[in-house]
Amino acid sequence: MERGTKYALIFGMVVTLVIGALIGALAGGGVAWYVTQQQIERIAAQPSTPAPIPASMPAPTVVPQATDAPLPTPAQVPTPAPAAPATTSPVVEAVQKVSPAVVTVVNTLASGAQGSPLLGDLPFPLPDQPGGSVRRGSGSGVIISPDGYILTNNHVIEGYRSLSVIFYDGSRRDATLVGADPLMDLAVVKVDGPVPAVATLGDSDLLQPGETVIAIGSPLGDFRNTVTVGVVSALNRSLGADAPEGLIQTDAAINSGNSGGPLINLRGEVVGINTLVVRGSGLGTAPIEGLGFAVPSSIARRVSAQLIANGKVVYPFLGVRFGTIDAMLALDNDLPVNAGALISAVEPGGPAARAGLRSGDIVTKVDGKTIGPGQSLRALLLEYKPGDMVTLEVLRNGERLSLDVTLGTRPD
Repeated sequence: MERGTKYALIFGMVVTLVIGALIGALAGGGVAWYVTQQQIERIAAQPSTPAPIPASMPAPTVVPQATDAPLPTPAQVPTPAPAAPATTSPVVEAVQKVSPAVVTVVNTLASGAQGSPLLGDLPFPLPDQPGGSVRRGSGSGVIISPDGYILTNNHVIEGYRSLSVIFYDGSRRDATLVGADPLMDLAVVKVDGPVPAVATLGDSDLLQPGETVIAIGSPLGDFRNTVTVGVVSALNRSLGADAPEGLIQTDAAINSGNSGGPLINLRGEVVGINTLVVRGSGLGTAPIEGLGFAVPSSIARRVSAQLIANGKVVYPFLGVRFGTIDAMLALDNDLPVNAGALISAVEPGGPAARAGLRSGDIVTKVDGKTIGPGQSLRALLLEYKPGDMVTLEVLRNGERLSLDVTLGTRPD
């Protein structure tokens, strides 16, 4: 074959292949376009379902599109649930229960009367008479009856010319004295008309050292319904002299003007009536703190009932002066026992003198009940009434005696 013919044949074959490839491509593209268009039409005819988003991919931001559908009304928008109330502590609950029954007792002193130094001093220079003015002191009290009876301290009402009370809401009302008991430093006053609340007298015999207690009162007369919290430091405390016996000791802060206010437990029950505080100096130079004392509710209940019924409290009478023996008194006086009552004086013609009791005798028991740290001679005698006969066990010059005594009536 000639060379020219050969090259012409090769060129023709190449051209044929190129033209065939172009025709095949065009045919294939048309088929593909047709199939794709049909698939699109089928997809458009089906409900739209969003494709799941892989967990590792962030969610797409949805941009709201204009629509003719109405927007939801505020009523259709769910509101968040209200927050749960904060938990109330037992102290707060007890205070809320008793506070409306706590009052400030205002004592307008009679001319020349000094009043107790334990009162909150309120020297209002109000006109009393030409050239004169009145002095007022204040204490605290607690409403114990819907009839308007209010329990407070005897020293709160001492030397009074007139009395009034200020209630929880700041309103004031005149008060009258029902009766007072200097021995236990308790008094009952009364107001007419409705009262805002009544407190419940609890059982002080159930108290335990370390138990939480709350004092409520009006220190200095200006800070009504002040709340202080502490514990029962000790029970059956005796301070000697003319102070009440069997007192509750607490470290809840008590100040002038708190006198007569309630000492309450966590159940909102009155377990004591605050009566005094010790602030002298001890062995060091720092002042003593945290030594407050309250009359137990067991005594306050009995005394207030007698004051409301009779206007006074009738006590049995032995007719002696005595000191309560403890280890220090026994050491100082070389006594043969560490507990009892050392008789220092016997009233002539009194019940004790008629029974043969003498100065220097040591009384150790009353009707078989031992005198000790938790039971003084006076506390044991208060379990009896005038006219009762009791047997005293007495130690005299190393000899033990039994003396029967018929109790008299304590003079006013």
